[in-house]
Amino acid sequence: MDPDLLRRTAEIAAKYLTSLPERPVRADASLGELRSALRVGLEDGSLPALQVIEELAAAADPGLVGTQSPRYFGFVIGGALDAAIAADWLTSVWDQNAAGYPGGPSAAVAEEVACEWLLDILGLPGDAGVGLTTGCQMAHFTCLAAARHRALADAGWDVEADGLFGAPPIRVFVGAKAHTTVFAALRMLGLGSRRVEVVPADDQGRMLPAELARLLSSGEGPAIAVAQVGEVNTGAIDAVHVIAQIAREHNAWCHVDGAFGLWAAASPRLRGLVDGVALADSWATDAHKWLNVPYDCGVAIVRDRIAHAAAMNSFAGAEYIPQPLHGERYEAEWVPEFSRRARGFAVYAALRQLGRDGVAALVERCCGCARLMAQELARDSRVTLLNDVVLNQVLVRFAPDGTNLTDEVIGAVQREGTCWMSGTEWEGQPAMRISVCNWRTTEDDIRRSAKAILGCIDLSVAGRNRSARRHT
Repeated sequence: MDPDLLRRTAEIAAKYLTSLPERPVRADASLGELRSALRVGLEDGSLPALQVIEELAAAADPGLVGTQSPRYFGFVIGGALDAAIAADWLTSVWDQNAAGYPGGPSAAVAEEVACEWLLDILGLPGDAGVGLTTGCQMAHFTCLAAARHRALADAGWDVEADGLFGAPPIRVFVGAKAHTTVFAALRMLGLGSRRVEVVPADDQGRMLPAELARLLSSGEGPAIAVAQVGEVNTGAIDAVHVIAQIAREHNAWCHVDGAFGLWAAASPRLRGLVDGVALADSWATDAHKWLNVPYDCGVAIVRDRIAHAAAMNSFAGAEYIPQPLHGERYEAEWVPEFSRRARGFAVYAALRQLGRDGVAALVERCCGCARLMAQELARDSRVTLLNDVVLNQVLVRFAPDGTNLTDEVIGAVQREGTCWMSGTEWEGQPAMRISVCNWRTTEDDIRRSAKAILGCIDLSVAGRNRSARRHT
């Protein structure tokens, strides 16, 4: 290995990270420009690795969105902590196959410890099964596979051996504002997305527990109910303690989509928002959101370790793999993948860097910044705040003089470059969704971003007026 290559790569990385405070958050290059820069001819001969990295960095840089920026507020994307980035680099260097203990003993033990810490910080059962997946979608897949196993096993059906042909049908209940990844997981598991029974929600997107109870009572058979901790637009949190109890009364499995909201459990100030979440049967969340580790890292947690392992275990029948003799962790027993990245190193490093207090402070600071953003924007009468800011999500609409200019404002903000956030639809109308989950974000970043957003309203109004004059 050429030491100069690693040193130069570190220089490029450090330069990028130190540029974040002032670098425009948007990508500067067009699709055509990026294709022109990156679509070079593949040569017959080899090239020096240093040349490849230099040219890749130069070509890619204009097309990088500043997702690590303290003023990136789109798609609930967190940044990456220093220790997590460094550990992720080492993960690539070490190149351990985190399928099982024989492929990397240190990777297995680091993940084992990190998973124990996660259960402790999130206040979940210490003996639950835990797996680190590619993201929350595969965490849902993992948890719901365990739910499918238990529901059908209790009905006398071995789904892993016999599949779903002829199996008792499983009823699945989700809130009206359930995230798309839940439906994707259900499709992949053969449970279907069209067969789902949708439970009405309130004006913030929270499932109505009484409606769930009514629907569960209207039929019979194996059932799974999916609660949500953190609606992706409003941040609203279902009454999980009530939903879990209703599910238990009807012998249904309760799964929690806590992609980002589950991290409220790590904060003494916010823990009351997720009261009773530990009563559920499984939980899915992302470490690459509020824990701020690099992509990709989701977390699947299942109370029933037997169901979890039965649904996921890849080692059955693999004669060439040594079986655990001393309780060693085999990571592929808990996730859909066999060969996989050793994600536990970055999670381990992030948790050690932050500690319990640091995780709590990160979550609380982001929520405080979200409240400040709402306050700063709401000072302007042209801004309508659409949600109760309970976590890190702010949902607003821009309609001066009754004309909805939200899409125009979002486009102007993205082009201006101070900050970046995405659009969404709420109650049939365009809205701007602002997500705060980066450890770098400060109150100064919020005030600077709010000022830029309000300035973009002025630009959008002026543009609309010019267009109206041209058509009169």
